[in-house]
Amino acid sequence: MNGGAPRAVWLLWPADPQGISAKSVAQRLVQLGRPSHLVWNPVTGEIIQSLPATRAACGLPGDVNRHGRVCVQITVLGSVHEPFTDTKMDGLNEILAWLDSWKIPRTWPAGPPLPYPHSVAAPRSKRAWASGGHFGLSQVPGTTEGDPGAIDITRLTGDGRSPVQVPRPRAELNGGAEVPNGQNPSTHADDTSNQAIQSGLGFLAGREVSLGSRLSSE
Repeated sequence: MNGGAPRAVWLLWPADPQGISAKSVAQRLVQLGRPSHLVWNPVTGEIIQSLPATRAACGLPGDVNRHGRVCVQITVLGSVHEPFTDTKMDGLNEILAWLDSWKIPRTWPAGPPLPYPHSVAAPRSKRAWASGGHFGLSQVPGTTEGDPGAIDITRLTGDGRSPVQVPRPRAELNGGAEVPNGQNPSTHADDTSNQAIQSGLGFLAGREVSLGSRLSSE
């Protein structure tokens, strides 16, 4: 990674989350040479990790994949016409806790992604991108895609209408309970040891996905 502000990018895999698994999409992205860090089915809550956060994914143009201390790419099963934020979004708390652990601010410097097809011609501000935080693919410099469409960023990460950082309600995550490895996500962000958030996620990193494995802290 090239250093700079950490960020997260939300992409779509056009598919009905009722009829396809995150595991199958993750495997297909690996086959295409375009793995994301995470693939998420927001209806079933299935999450697959294909890469550690410290390794560049391949969903963005060229070297943009390497921008930031981390540039986490999350591919969500859904449609640009039906925002995935209208679903149950099972598993969201686990994803946000993991992103928090990488100190990615819950801000949207470019504002809410535009609805499709207006998003195809949306501004791709390099200044906003340099700030770090959360972005839709349609807001990333150098991209031509229009996903994820008009997602509700308030439902996703909090009030993201301005670049003011949103308070993180960590006590609400996991009902305030400690995760099975003995760490609360609120303290995990500063843990530099080779631990992981126990979240029942599948991990796909050149090997078969297994239930009950961990979301890597590397």
